[in-house]
Amino acid sequence: MDKDRVIGSAKVVKGKAKVAVGKAIGDSKLEAEGQADKVEGKVQNAVGSIKDAIRDA
Repeated sequence: MDKDRVIGSAKVVKGKAKVAVGKAIGDSKLEAEGQADKVEGKVQNAVGSIKDAIRDA
């Protein structure tokens, strides 16, 4: 498993937490940061998947 997949998954979890906290306290900036972290994590996870596929080919 590529390290990008692990880091990407961690960013998605971090983003979900930020979104939840932002909603709970009414902080739209924190919510937006969380959404951005989730997207960044998903992209990084996809890059890791591609690297794994290339390595396995």
